[in-house]
Amino acid sequence: MTCYAIGHLRRVRMGREIADYLRGIDATLAPFGGRFMIHGGRPTHLEGRFEGDLVVIAFDGRAEAEGWYRSAEYAAILPLRTANAEGEVFLIDGVDDDHRATDILDT
Repeated sequence: MTCYAIGHLRRVRMGREIADYLRGIDATLAPFGGRFMIHGGRPTHLEGRFEGDLVVIAFDGRAEAEGWYRSAEYAAILPLRTANAEGEVFLIDGVDDDHRATDILDT
């Protein structure tokens, strides 16, 4: 099942360190099959407020996502982001193609 790494980043201070992070992240994703699904962009607000940037990276499964986040290669560049942005980052599993809203009532 697809697993997503979600980042909601705020107060990103663009500079040399963030640029170096962006230059390095693709190489850390490749061994784990990670691919960007959303990387910033301008949202159309329909309800509520949303500040910051949304990043969604898809992996084939939870093991791949956790492997990427815990890899030495990603650990080497992670401080470049954490020192220059605030926000939350988490992993979450997707749902099957036939998922219906009421499926959560059965859990």
